[in-house]
Amino acid sequence: MTVEPDRTLTAQDTDKAGKAEAEEESAADTKPASRATAVTHAAAVPDAAAVPDAAGLGARPGARAAAGPDARARVLAPVELPPAEPESGPLPAAESPPVPPPVLHPVGAKRFWPRSFAHRLTAPLPDVRALLRVAREGSLRPAPGTLGDVARLPCEPGPLPEPRPGETAVTWAGHASWVLRLGGLTVLTDPVWSRRILGTPPRVTPPGVAWDDLPPVDAVVISHNHYDHLDAPTLRRLPRRTRLFVPAGLGRWCRRRGFTRVTELDWWEAAELPSGDGRRVRFEFVPAHHWSRRTLWDTCRSLWGGWVLTCVGSGPRLPQQRVYFAGDTGYGHWFSEIGRRCPGIDVALLPVGAYEPRWMLKPVHTSPEEAVRACRDVGARVMAPMHYGTFLLSAEPPMQPLERVRAAWAAAGRPRADLWDLPVGASRVLGR
Repeated sequence: MTVEPDRTLTAQDTDKAGKAEAEEESAADTKPASRATAVTHAAAVPDAAAVPDAAGLGARPGARAAAGPDARARVLAPVELPPAEPESGPLPAAESPPVPPPVLHPVGAKRFWPRSFAHRLTAPLPDVRALLRVAREGSLRPAPGTLGDVARLPCEPGPLPEPRPGETAVTWAGHASWVLRLGGLTVLTDPVWSRRILGTPPRVTPPGVAWDDLPPVDAVVISHNHYDHLDAPTLRRLPRRTRLFVPAGLGRWCRRRGFTRVTELDWWEAAELPSGDGRRVRFEFVPAHHWSRRTLWDTCRSLWGGWVLTCVGSGPRLPQQRVYFAGDTGYGHWFSEIGRRCPGIDVALLPVGAYEPRWMLKPVHTSPEEAVRACRDVGARVMAPMHYGTFLLSAEPPMQPLERVRAAWAAAGRPRADLWDLPVGASRVLGR
């Protein structure tokens, strides 16, 4: 499938931008790498693996607190949402501990962070031996005989829906990029409109929404700094006053590129924007089983996670709706904790691709079957698969993630209508 020039950045422009950005970021930190490694999305190798603390959130001894008590921060009351249906979530515990509310921080506040977030890792990262094994086996790309699947990948760009008050519209632009319209706001997730990203083959399906067809963008959420989720050429197309919500430690990267309204959050922290219907849209940053890296020597210098977006506050008596965007993640205990702290998730946008070989990628990328379990754990009624069918980042056949997630959903006994396996460019509206 070819990509129309007016829908994406050209390969030449993106290659130049990606190489220039990599050189700029490498020069920004003069600390030498202790081991020369390749920088790719899936196979970059850190100098050392870290072991998380007992709670997964404690700072290393002697390190500055990642969040700390902000003088302007305040604790929010939990948003009361209808409980998930019993079959959509984990069984409740006999005596569940009280749900701690998120901590609200002002939009755009500059904050200080530790030099590393390696203590947040939930599994050791691959070492040099793993990288050598991948190079020897050539196991990070689909077998040539499976590339015929590319022509079968569903791609049906259509017009963006206009949600009515109380409705939330989700449109899949491809990979982890979504156009979310809720509370009168338009929000992009991990926007990548480039034809290719550094270190990977070009995309095999075009963006599901032409850039010129986007409504004015009110906010962007970024899950982590890997090149297929944080795309500098795409961000450069946005006005510099666009509000960016990013993980702790990533604000400096954004401000160096001219963005003036950048909000950095730690896990279980939130910020809010006024919505168009008298309410507020809350952006809460939640954990993920992943990592971060963009150059040879910035492993885990910024945090990684997902986002829960919720319309909250007073105003017209409209149904509350909540969307969970998982970003990149492996399967693990954080999903049930997200479901406990953020009850009533309506739709979970979950990754189902880039999972082979499992011996290497299991800690950081869910398989389709694990994604279905994650949807159950967070208590979401609807699941929308993502992170497949755009960039061929790993060894599974291009159509396999979609086929396996459909089979896993049926095996779990979930209603077929609640699996939003959208073609690239398609939309669904909550509340209709």
